[in-house]
This record gives sequence, structure tokens and C-alpha cells, in this order.
Amino acid sequence: MAMNPAQTPYPMLADLVVLVHLGFVVFVVFGGLLVMKWHRLIWIHLPAVFWGVAIELSGWICPLTPLENWLRHKGGEENYQFDFVAHYLLPMLYPQGLTRKSQIVLGALVVVVNGAIYGWVFRERKVQRFNSSTVQRPARR
Repeated sequence: MAMNPAQTPYPMLADLVVLVHLGFVVFVVFGGLLVMKWHRLIWIHLPAVFWGVAIELSGWICPLTPLENWLRHKGGEENYQFDFVAHYLLPMLYPQGLTRKSQIVLGALVVVVNGAIYGWVFRERKVQRFNSSTVQRPARR
């Protein structure tokens, strides 16, 4: 007896890939805010930013997109079903009318946002180092 494609794990796995993809995009754009609290996260965030910017500026396709499409196809889905993930999250990752020019603007926006965040992070660290290196000395009389 053949299994109905909707009963396979493929549609659920495709939705999981979309959630991971969305999480990665949010991390790329706003992960610098996490670096402000956990400085060592910079070693994960900066490569993610470079990858996200490279994808946008080069016009490449993120490998998660073909994976999701393959999972949807294996699950028997031709088009996205109108569940929560497809209705609310997919349009954020795959907006209608996404052009090459808008991809370049998005890539530049990621650079500007993260540049501002990292500029603030490094300035704060410099101020903290300066404040910790200046020790209050008693005044001489």
C-alpha cells in the first residue's frame, strides 16, 4: 500500500527548512545585537554576514531554497499550502517582485545595519577598556 505524500515527513521537513532559513536571515541581519552581549559570537556571526551578503550581491541561490523545493516536491506539494509557515514566513524569504536591484539593496542594507552595530560594539569595548585602564589615583598634596 503506497503512502499518501501528505503523510510523509517531507512537507514538515520543508517547513523546518523554511524556519531555519528565516532564522539564518534574522541572525545575519540582527545577530550583531547578540554579539554586543556575547562577544565570542562574532566568529559565527561575521561568516554568516559575509555569506548572506554574498548571496544577495551575487544573485546566487541559497542552498536551503533548492532543499526546501526538493522536500516539497517529494512530499507531493506543487505549490505552497496556506498553512502558517507558507502564509506568513515564505513571503518574507521569497517576496514577490524580488529583482536583482532589490537584492543588491538588501545586501547593502545588511552591510549598513551590521556596520552600524559593529561600530557601536567596538566603540563600547574601547570605552570599557579605557575606563578599566584608568585607575583613580589619590591626589598628591
